[in-house]
Amino acid sequence: MQRREFLSTSAALSAAALATPQWLGAHEHHQHGGSASAGPGYATPLEAMKSPPEKLLYTTALYVGTGVKQPDYLATVDVDPSSPTYSQVVHRLEMPTLGDELHHFGWNACSSCHGHVDMERRFLIVPGLSSSRIHIVSCKKDAPPKLHKVIERDEIVRQTGLTAPHTVHCLADGNIMISMLGDAEGDGPGGFLLLDQDFNIAGRWEQDAAAMKYNYDFWYQPRHNVMVSSEWAAPKTFSAGFKLDDVAAGKFGQQIHFWDWEARKITNTVDLGEAGRIPLEVRFQHNPTGKHGYVGAALSSTMWHLHQEGDAWGAKQVIAVEPVEAEGWPFPVPGLITDLLLSMDDKYLYFSNWLHGDIRQYDITNPAEPKLVGQVWIGGVLGKAPKIAGQQLVGGPQMLQLSLDGKRLYVTSSLFSSWDNQFFPKMAETGSFMLQIDCDTEKGGLKVNEKFFVDFGKEPHGPARAHEMRYPGGDCTSDIWV
Repeated sequence: MQRREFLSTSAALSAAALATPQWLGAHEHHQHGGSASAGPGYATPLEAMKSPPEKLLYTTALYVGTGVKQPDYLATVDVDPSSPTYSQVVHRLEMPTLGDELHHFGWNACSSCHGHVDMERRFLIVPGLSSSRIHIVSCKKDAPPKLHKVIERDEIVRQTGLTAPHTVHCLADGNIMISMLGDAEGDGPGGFLLLDQDFNIAGRWEQDAAAMKYNYDFWYQPRHNVMVSSEWAAPKTFSAGFKLDDVAAGKFGQQIHFWDWEARKITNTVDLGEAGRIPLEVRFQHNPTGKHGYVGAALSSTMWHLHQEGDAWGAKQVIAVEPVEAEGWPFPVPGLITDLLLSMDDKYLYFSNWLHGDIRQYDITNPAEPKLVGQVWIGGVLGKAPKIAGQQLVGGPQMLQLSLDGKRLYVTSSLFSSWDNQFFPKMAETGSFMLQIDCDTEKGGLKVNEKFFVDFGKEPHGPARAHEMRYPGGDCTSDIWV
């Protein structure tokens, strides 16, 4: 399909979507996480759980590494079961240039800003991990997403010396903080970039990061004056794909860092050792009085409980996913825990094993002793997953997003372009998928919703790959209460 035909198709889809009550309803105030008088977000996590069900979902969709010479885009997916376009991409916002590798993204304002009547959850900050561009996307009420501003790599390097933007979190003061994984040459340790409310570069956040070797994800909790950050690797290392020799050479992270939030300095670094290689996603309890969190070590396939004892913060391994012998693999296959999240009521922990192909649900009523209560198989390399929507899926469960009420878990399958091509080479031809999992919030349990299947292999330009997801009304992996 030629570009002109694609744009015509996309415009037609957008027009159809805008003509439906479902699109308009999805952009009412409750979908933006609060009312005009209360400011963005919700007063408490339990208030968030009472909000109406999500009707739209945004996800990044990539052509990097697929052979399709088209820009990555932000896809809007209809997730309203009563809608005629349910389980379909209803709008696509293309980025202006090729090669971004759109990855994680976040809002300009969330529940940390609740009560600020002059603020609105309106803009998505959408970085390109490979290009180091930062795209500001307007998601104005009753309108499809529109590109507002692009911050170019050269400007970011000139002002901060940083590249490879990853995790985006809004702050209670209205600024926006982004973890940066590299320096101008693509080496570690990276740092943290600040944008002001007008999306101008405000400089670097950290004052002392001497203990960092690498950078990746972070979660902050001002009530306890703490931030936790994790480590992947330098962009030079992970961009080319995974090499086992790089593990032995110490080129992948195995540390987590506890920061003094006010002083912006690391107060304690925990080396997780061989049992904690490549600690990626960091999640804290949503209740701001809680003193518990988790980080998943991808390569070691272990889950670590973060907790405070006295004045000190530490980490203890609480879950281990055992590697499995598989045909054609020179070593036992790790689960590869690539994403995790906590339900809004802090009752359940969910995580994905990208290579094994399963999603797990744990009861964390006692945070130090998670209990497995649900599991479902989707794709993976072990051959345990059934066909879904008549297809044997390529790829495994990767990014997760949970509905605010905790009853619907969405999952996509792309990790990172070069890693996708290495571990699931057919994904470049088939594209990725998005599924919805029904969650039992009383006794635990997971089940695939057979009525919801978004096949990104059938996109207008050709097969694409979906990654992180966000709702207009906020979600379990971006909203923070202070």
